[in-house]
Amino acid sequence: MSSNLHPSVAEFKEFTERYPKLIKHVRDHRESWQPYYEKWVLLGEDDPYWNQFTEGNEQGKTNDQQTEGKEDQDSTNNKEMMGQFMNMIENVDLNKVQGHIQQLNGAISNIQNLVGQFQEMKKTNPTKGNAPKKSPFGFGRD
Repeated sequence: MSSNLHPSVAEFKEFTERYPKLIKHVRDHRESWQPYYEKWVLLGEDDPYWNQFTEGNEQGKTNDQQTEGKEDQDSTNNKEMMGQFMNMIENVDLNKVQGHIQQLNGAISNIQNLVGQFQEMKKTNPTKGNAPKKSPFGFGRD
């Protein structure tokens, strides 16, 4: 099967076999091989970028530890936000909320009445608002 591959793709496949952490990373994150192939073409095999995918790499361990720390921090932040949200809900005066809703409802009904009045005015005076306008230019008509 590798005989059907382009020579550079076959070389990249051999390269990836030397970096099992790269293979695991791509599979775990369900990523495409395309960006890694492009980096391999641009950077070459000896670039320090590939060190993060070597076995026993301290940088890889540090990245994993940083990821765990970030997830713990995100979890803590989410819990704090939920606590703040619950405190806000507890402090809400439902009577005030109901009063504001009634005021808003009254304002909406007033707007609806105004719109209805304007529509009736247009129906009674069709010459002013709905009359077709004549073009100021007399030429160009058939």
